[in-house]
Amino acid sequence: MENKKVWFVTGASKGLGLSLVKQLLSAGYSVAATSRTMDSLSKAVGSAESESFLPLEVSITSEQSVKDAVSKTIEKFGQIDVLVNNAGYGLFGAVEELSDEEARHNFDINVFGSLNVIRQTLPYMRANGSGKIFNISSIGGFRADFPGVGIYCSTKFAVAGFTEALASEVKELGISATVIYPGYFRTDFLSSESMVAPKNVIEDYAGARASVQAHEKEIDGNQPGDPEKAVAILIKIATKENIPVHLFLGKDSYEMAQGKIETMTKNLEEYRAITVSTDFDS
Repeated sequence: MENKKVWFVTGASKGLGLSLVKQLLSAGYSVAATSRTMDSLSKAVGSAESESFLPLEVSITSEQSVKDAVSKTIEKFGQIDVLVNNAGYGLFGAVEELSDEEARHNFDINVFGSLNVIRQTLPYMRANGSGKIFNISSIGGFRADFPGVGIYCSTKFAVAGFTEALASEVKELGISATVIYPGYFRTDFLSSESMVAPKNVIEDYAGARASVQAHEKEIDGNQPGDPEKAVAILIKIATKENIPVHLFLGKDSYEMAQGKIETMTKNLEEYRAITVSTDFDS
């Protein structure tokens, strides 16, 4: 039965991850959920470890920490059927403003952390000949023409890129991989430590400052997306045999994606003659 499936969810103490874990437990699924601190996770979920719930304190940038968490999950539940890589954080700042340290840390969490989890989980999925992987990107991982979030968006582009390749690699093994592109959903993402400001601000970047202000004072609390609806769709999608590699969630996500596709198609056709002129003459 579907609700006997075992889910492994990272970044489960807030946002979409928290909503997902609560709905899964309510529906009778077995869930291993990770966060940086056990206390914050148990408080957020409102439950300590039980027959169907395994809270795990994990540093996703540590391969050993991830390996231990996956091993504990297998020991308790015997398998992992669905992996959701949700852990990550946002980073404001123009590209020039952000230091090498700030940019690399964002990639460490958002990209390499997810890769750590995938590497440790896939051996069990391969052994079972089945499994589903959902990697949470963002509409910013498809369209990044927003000032002040270039590095964050680039981490989400990376998530989309490796997921697309991963989907091709694991398909023959009975495993699927999907990249999720949420738009703006009404969680605490914009009003919590999930959004980090640049340490060194360059005032010349007025567009980046305006973007930060808009996110903090206008968008936060007014996001159009309902997180409960989003995770309900994710749970439903996970029951399907054929799952898309790319899944956009939210009307705003759809419209922004459609806008980029139209612009790229126009540019592609406008410069077609130049584009195809660089091949050897046949």
